[in-house]
Amino acid sequence: MATYQWFLLIGLLMLARGLWGTPIAHLPFTSAMIYLAVGLVLGPLGLHIFSYDPIAEAPLLEVLTEVAVLISLFSAGIKMPVPVTRRRWMPPIRLAWLAMAISVLLITLFCYYVLGLPLGVGVLLGATLAPTDPVLASDVQLRHAGDKDPLRFALSCEAGMNDGSAFPFVMLGLGLLGLHDLGPYGLHWLGLEVLWGTVGGIAIGGACGAGLARLSHRLRLYRPGHEVLDDLMGLGLIAVSYGLAVAAGAWGFLAVFAAGVALRQAELTLAARIGKTVQTGNGIAPAQDTISANSLLFKEHLERLSELTLVLLLGGAAVDWYADWRGWATALFLFLVARPLSVLLVLRPGNTEGRAIIAWFGVRGIGSLYYLMYAINHGLPEPLARSLTSITIAVIMLSIVVHGTSVTPLLDRFWRR
Repeated sequence: MATYQWFLLIGLLMLARGLWGTPIAHLPFTSAMIYLAVGLVLGPLGLHIFSYDPIAEAPLLEVLTEVAVLISLFSAGIKMPVPVTRRRWMPPIRLAWLAMAISVLLITLFCYYVLGLPLGVGVLLGATLAPTDPVLASDVQLRHAGDKDPLRFALSCEAGMNDGSAFPFVMLGLGLLGLHDLGPYGLHWLGLEVLWGTVGGIAIGGACGAGLARLSHRLRLYRPGHEVLDDLMGLGLIAVSYGLAVAAGAWGFLAVFAAGVALRQAELTLAARIGKTVQTGNGIAPAQDTISANSLLFKEHLERLSELTLVLLLGGAAVDWYADWRGWATALFLFLVARPLSVLLVLRPGNTEGRAIIAWFGVRGIGSLYYLMYAINHGLPEPLARSLTSITIAVIMLSIVVHGTSVTPLLDRFWRR
């Protein structure tokens, strides 16, 4: 396709999505399903107007998916309700670490014993598919910064954290394939990539977010006429926290999510300290301008644009995912066994229907595509790369359709009750 044709296509889809925003919200499908359908019609399975080889385009796809996930993680972080409490955060923490680790283990065993793939490939595929996606999960995420719905919070917070907590398993899979140094007895992996990567990422991101909140607060308080460009400040925080974390050997995805959480928490705490908060329909909010509030809308627009572009590109991927039974089998195992079992094992019995919905939802999407491209660009042999690409794309597409058609009716029924 020529450049002007891409402009026309993306522009028309954006106009259609903007005009039909409210009707789509009440229909049993999501905007991602529409983008995917358009991509399939225009791609190799349909009119063959555009197609590409994901293996050959892995460097570009890694950058595109990385940027999309970073924006989505930051947007999720600044929606987290205030304050951070142990009772509120423990369920999503268990989902993001324990449930995800169990999912990786189950997928690894499935790949090894059912699909006949090497152990390292199983671990790598498990780490690719286990995390839920913060980009495509907008229909079950928090609506705004004051949203305290426990179901939406658990799913949003899980998606924000497990994109970073999956990285050690990606490196473990690459190490078992001889593409990464795990150290003697795996001590390098355990100490540097599991412990420091996690703690360091959260600490660096939290310090960046809290520090920027204090700087902005002092500027607005003591120099009221000083103009602060909140959109640029938000984008700058994403870039700085991510860059510092990666430079320090920590996980940048965790740092960006932590930066968003710390920014929102610190801004509201500082505003409450000087008595400049107001009660709104979305909860307590600072009376003065904040970076988190003023940059959120811009980040959500970027998030929607990245969703449109990347899901559209999925339809043009020139791989025979539809003819590979392993992709269908892996998707069914993930949706019906690995995800439900891992969630039910780590969440305490309580709201039975809420647990069931969390166990069912867990859309896979752009995050999984990023991890796949990351592995390919780190030397994954081409035969294995093509097998994993076929399986991963099949799982993502089926997740978009299966979870997309069930999200609206199930959640409407749950909230009516």
